[in-house]
Amino acid sequence: MIDGRLRFDNYAVGPANRLAVSAARAVVESPGAVYNPLFICSGSGLGKTHLMAAIGNGLRAQHPGLEVELLSLDDLVDQLNAAVAAGHADAVKRRWQSAGALLLDDVQFLTGRAETQSELLRMLNALQRAGRQIVMTSDRPPREIDDADARLLSRLAGGLTVDIGVPDFEMRVAILRHKCAERQLELPATVLDEIARPPWTNVRELQGALNRVVAQQAIGDVTGPPVDGACREPQVVPAQSEDEFESFLSDVAAAVAESVESWRVQLTECIERWDRAGFRTAMLARVLAQPVAPDVEALDARFAAACERLRAIEEDAVRLNPALAGHPSFRDPDRLADAEALLLHAYAAAEPPPCPDPRFTIDRIVGAPTNLLALRIAATVIDRPGADYNPLVLTGAGGAGKTHLLHAIGNALAARSSPARSWTVACVDVESWTQQLIAAMQTDTVDRWRARYRSCDALLIDDLHLLSGKERAQEELFHLFNAMHDAGKQVVFASALSPSKMTDVAARLRSRLDGGLTVDVGCVPEAERVARHTPVSPGDEAAAPTIDLPATDPIIRPLPGASVVASSEGLVDEFFLDPEKVVTDWPGPDGRIVETVP
Repeated sequence: MIDGRLRFDNYAVGPANRLAVSAARAVVESPGAVYNPLFICSGSGLGKTHLMAAIGNGLRAQHPGLEVELLSLDDLVDQLNAAVAAGHADAVKRRWQSAGALLLDDVQFLTGRAETQSELLRMLNALQRAGRQIVMTSDRPPREIDDADARLLSRLAGGLTVDIGVPDFEMRVAILRHKCAERQLELPATVLDEIARPPWTNVRELQGALNRVVAQQAIGDVTGPPVDGACREPQVVPAQSEDEFESFLSDVAAAVAESVESWRVQLTECIERWDRAGFRTAMLARVLAQPVAPDVEALDARFAAACERLRAIEEDAVRLNPALAGHPSFRDPDRLADAEALLLHAYAAAEPPPCPDPRFTIDRIVGAPTNLLALRIAATVIDRPGADYNPLVLTGAGGAGKTHLLHAIGNALAARSSPARSWTVACVDVESWTQQLIAAMQTDTVDRWRARYRSCDALLIDDLHLLSGKERAQEELFHLFNAMHDAGKQVVFASALSPSKMTDVAARLRSRLDGGLTVDVGCVPEAERVARHTPVSPGDEAAAPTIDLPATDPIIRPLPGASVVASSEGLVDEFFLDPEKVVTDWPGPDGRIVETVP
């Protein structure tokens, strides 16, 4: 939440921070267009957090429709860890990446957090590509953050780094005047000058000195000479009579009660108003139960923005899928991430990914010693998708049949659909997949494009070796694979090269491939392929080659869904006994191979 009290109009400007303030105002005027990212660094207590909050409040005031996210690095890590534990990591990441401006405080704590650095790098890339504003603060420049990823540092160096120095005397006086105005205090100018005179190293120390003077004012008049000591060292409050002390406490308690009552009444009215509008107000009720008074106006504005976002999401989702009308997620700002996930699933259903080619089926694959292991593994994957071999990488030379087998696995998995469970299988080659990604980037619909594939039950990608040199496609595939694998969904690749030979593919992606099974699909010899497709006259079966093997063979077994019949050798796949499924290849007069189906 952005503190509504921290604004530009109560931020003192001087030589020590003038450049930083100018850059901050430019960001508010044109978010994402200038100084992106803006990196503000200074020592503790010099106003960098105030300036960041002023940017957030300024963005909301000048760009009402802009979603602004402000959080510290520790908050980001805690939210991400909690989301991972709850299985909602993608929804949280999408929320951050969809923000119009991301304001991240205290990034110096990136040290020693390699996974957080990797996630932050991906987030910054997504936000910058979308033209979203990024602002970060730290107590040191980016290059001095220990153990920082070089790629992350290069992204930060591409923006503007500004420093906030120690305030001079005039600036310290200006800060004190702002603080007095906020608290409706009236102190003589000489007193303020006296408080500002010591060379305070940060604003918090200066504010502490003001607090001590104000505390003295509560027990008597404050004049110039006594202030000098009061603002340098904490003072021992002279003993008061019991009556005076009780009166003082009573006055303080009355003032606090009046203040608390005021904000609670205001917040209760907000809750009632949003309840009547049909939205769940648990978020506001939690704040109402807290003992500390919040900025009710800022809280109400943030809640209103979340409700408006929910209305827009519901409108789009219902247009795509009328059955989503009235879903509880669309009425609860606490479930904004769930609502966005529903919308992405609706987009995925409206624009399904490419499916396997129905012409490629298991029963059209010629079995031979060179591909028997691949067929057995395929049968296991079809029988137990996502359980044993995930990912499965099919390799082989051109014409070996790996593409046929890839699509055949996809068709067999899609055939598992039933009235109770629908299977969605995505099957695409790398070139088409990359072109879809480029088109999504051009139209700023990458989230929808990702949802098309993440919502599938199985992912099959052909020509994996063509990922070489496609850095963004590799990055997207890495995260897509992680999402599919973590959800227990089957992933199958086909490639002309084994993973170990794809040296131009990122090591982290190759390591994921190595965690599965790579199996070679060998070419079936031409003579054997033709012989197995040659019709045999009745009575001559004994002289013809056969690929019918006993079902007890450790390598060959009927594929799921296949019909089997008994023979003298045991159970045999009925497909091989059906003459209508025999395909004959023979050379024509012009030298071309002709395929004939009886």
